[in-house]
Formats: sequence, structure tokens, C-alpha cells
Amino acid sequence: MTKVLIADDEKHVREAIKLLADWEGHGITAILEAGDGQTAVELIMAESPQIVLTDMRMPRMDGTKLLEWIKSNRPAVKTIVISGYDDFELVRHAIRSGGLDYILKPVDPDALNEALGKAVEAIRLETLQDSLSAQKNIELNRMKPHYADKLLSDLISGHGSKEELAGQLMAEFGLPENIGSCYAAVISTAQLDQDLLDKFQHMRQLLYFTLTNICNEVLLSGQKGIAFHHLGNPEEVVLLIWDDTMPLQATLAEIRSGIDLTLHRQIHMGAGSRQPFPAGVSGSYQQAHHALWQRNAGELTGWLHVGTPQPQKPLRLATHEESFRMAALSGSMEQIGSAVDSWMEEVRRLGTVTPAELEQWNAEWDWMLKQWMDRSSDPSSPGPDKDALLELPRSLPMDLQGKISYPLWKDQYEGRLTAASRILTQQHSRENHIIHDIARYLEHHYAEDISLQDMAARFFLSREYISRRFKQEFGVNISDFLAGVRIEKAKLLLLNPQLRISQVAEMVGYQDEKYFSKVFKKQEGRTPNEYRKEQTSR
Repeated sequence: MTKVLIADDEKHVREAIKLLADWEGHGITAILEAGDGQTAVELIMAESPQIVLTDMRMPRMDGTKLLEWIKSNRPAVKTIVISGYDDFELVRHAIRSGGLDYILKPVDPDALNEALGKAVEAIRLETLQDSLSAQKNIELNRMKPHYADKLLSDLISGHGSKEELAGQLMAEFGLPENIGSCYAAVISTAQLDQDLLDKFQHMRQLLYFTLTNICNEVLLSGQKGIAFHHLGNPEEVVLLIWDDTMPLQATLAEIRSGIDLTLHRQIHMGAGSRQPFPAGVSGSYQQAHHALWQRNAGELTGWLHVGTPQPQKPLRLATHEESFRMAALSGSMEQIGSAVDSWMEEVRRLGTVTPAELEQWNAEWDWMLKQWMDRSSDPSSPGPDKDALLELPRSLPMDLQGKISYPLWKDQYEGRLTAASRILTQQHSRENHIIHDIARYLEHHYAEDISLQDMAARFFLSREYISRRFKQEFGVNISDFLAGVRIEKAKLLLLNPQLRISQVAEMVGYQDEKYFSKVFKKQEGRTPNEYRKEQTSR
């Protein structure tokens, strides 16, 4: 059960927050209220809420003191500041005290719900972390993770004396003194699918912690080896395995099974050859890294990759630049699709497509788009549309098994060209502007469960860009616009006496009749039932 405490000396502000937040959507089941900081402290001690929304100016104990108390006494509590003061010192104090967000009054529903979403997700991930930590080997708990990661990263990168680094690891972290040789293996989070990366978007360190912890549950039991976060290449988790009583593939298969059980992903690993320890560790790591990035991502021929295949003649995205640019300038979805299909067909003829090539092509896309934008830029305009284009996703088009998803890849490329087309052809009229496309979509799909993230994915724009431009164009945020559309539809449906209020609510996209009534009353000044009676009496 997730509890929230709202601390604000103004009752109408507390009521507004209660109305604007999507409590049910965030899984929040209890809402507590306090009119000052001291009362808030008493409620925190008695009720243990996981999230606190606080004003900064309150009687008895203000928000700054409350945040300090929470940081010292209840550090696990997630705090969100809601204040009427746009004051740098207050913002800095909130950040220093561990605040997740600083929202200005009047409260914007999107900002409020986004902050609550971050807090709830942070709580969920910390719960996962606590669960994993409880099972962690006692020896690993004694280690100083970041320092160990630094020493091990230096060891595989060739920084410093290998013998001295190995000596420190043995003396300070209990590595065996009789390691004669070892293998290196590599896991890369850059080769995971976008859905999983999105789940850890604001807590990427937790993803590395989860992966290393699962690996070390296998390796540290019986002193088989050790896993660590490669600080020199932050997207990697590296494993050093010196145990020679069990085949390397069997050890890695056990680790892979644990990752699949926890994260529901079937990851790929690269492995190097057994080399002398510590002198050959760097060489084995380089072999493992290259094997993982040079694997054939177009076919699932196995999950453990060793050796580096003979490199094929590189295919450059730049050879298709003119075709892509002309398709974008045409503004035709048919031409855009055809240009992308032509590229995909040439890629398929390669037979082998590696993650390294996918990453290289992404880099070429960035360069091409920047060149196009520079050529078409208007010096008098800051170009927010250009910013939005450069904010497009950069993830590799992988499915849950680590194989290329050609449909996803095609969507990514068509999305880039479609976004570029809008800018290059200067289609900014009221009828054609992308923000009006979004508004029309909302008007036709008002009964569906629509989020800002859904809009970002559908129209290939960032959530921040959509939120900013939508408000500039229509004067309201997306959630208020959608609520307005829904209420207008509801008013028509309420004219039918055969429909119950709960049915009307569901037909316009609200599963909760009480919440629907609140929104309706907020916009129309009367409840749906009162509105119906008023209309039928005429």
C-alpha cells in the first residue's frame, strides 16, 4: 500500500493536488494531509508515508526544516516540493535534501503526475534492490563497490601496474592469491531493448547494480570469479572467471538464467580466451568486447559469442543520404517508406549485421540530420522543431532476445525522416502542424487510455517537446485538453436518459465514475447528474 502525505498550509492547494493527481493510476491508496511541517513530522512518524509533497513556506516548521528532518530521519521517503516561490536557494536546498522534483504553483497536472510517477518508480526499483541485497553474499556486502569497480576497470584497461592492482584487490577485497589464469566475459546494456532501458531511464545505476549482483551471486559463491561495472565503458558489466572446475559456458548459462528470471530478458555475452592473471586480463577483455559487438544480430545462432569473425566490407549510410533527403523533402510517406525499404534491402543482402554496425549507422544518422538542419536553419529562429528532431531515440532496434527487429528499425528510420520532413518542408501551418495532428488524434481517440509517452512514441517526438509546444499552441496542457474533449462528449451522452452515469464515464475514457464526476464538476461547475437534470427540465 503506497501512502502520500500532502503538507501545505493552504487547504485549497491540498484539495487541488488531490483532484489533479492520478492517484489510482500511480497505485496510491492513501492520502494524508498536514497544514504545517510539525504536523507532517507527526504523521510521518505515525503513518510512514512513502511520498511527501510539501510546500516551502508553512507555519511552525517550514518546508526547508521538514526536508532536513526527512533526510536525517526518514531518508527512504521520496519528497516533491510544490511551491509558489521560484527561488534558486529554495530549489538548491530541495535538491540537497534529496527532493525528486520542484513544482511551481499553480500546479500543472502533467508535471505533478510525472513527478509522482518518478517517485513511485523509484520506490518500486528500491524494493527490487532491497530484495536482491537481502540475498547478496556476505563477502560482497563487505566490499566497497565503487572502489572495487575502479581497480578492476583499471586492471582490464591497462592503467597502472597490473601486479599492484591485483595485489590491492587480493588484500582489500579478498580475491584469491592463487589465480593463475582467467577468462573475461562482457554484458552490454547498450544491446538491450528499449522497453527495458526505459524502465531504468532515471535509475541506470540500478540496472548495473542488478546485473552485477546476479552475476556475483553465482561467481562469489565458491570463489569462481567476480563481476563489476566497467567505469571506463559505463554500458558494460565485465566478468572475470578463474574457476577451472566448471566449463565456462555452464557458469555463464547459470548467470544468464538468473538475469532472465529477474529482468525477463535473454541477454547475449561475449567471452575471451583464458589468459594469465593479471597480465593477460586486458587482452581477454578486448576479445570478449569485440566478440559481443561483432556478433551477427540478424540471426539467433547462440547467446555466447567467442572469437572475432573476419570483418566484411563496411556499408555506409551516407551512400543513401541523397535518397533519404529527397524522400524527406517530398513529404510523402510512400517515398519515405520506399527509401527506408531500399536501405533495409541492402542491409539484408549483407547476411551479417553486427551491433557495432547498428551503432555506427546511428552515429551517421546524427551527423546527417545535423547537416540537414544546419543547411535549412533560419538564423532568426531558435528552431524548437530542430531540437525535437535531435531528441529522437538512439537505441539499437533490438527485440527481447537481442536480435534485430526490422519492423522496429523501419519505424525508427521512418520516424526520423518524417520528423525531418516537417522541418525541411516548413509545414508549420495550423492545418499541418504536428501539434495539431496530436490534437486531432486526441479528439478521435478520447475514449482510450492515452499518456504523454504514448504520444511521444506515436509521433516520434520527445515528451518534453510535445508538452511544451502543445501548451504554446493551445494554452492548456495535454491532460486538460483531453479532459475538455471528454467532457464535451460526455455532455452529449448525458442527454440520453437510458445511459447510466457510470456508462457515460466509461464511454469517454474514465473507468472511475467518482473521478469522472470530479473532473466534470471542475469544468462545468455541476455534477453530471445535475447537468442531466438541468437539460431534461428544459
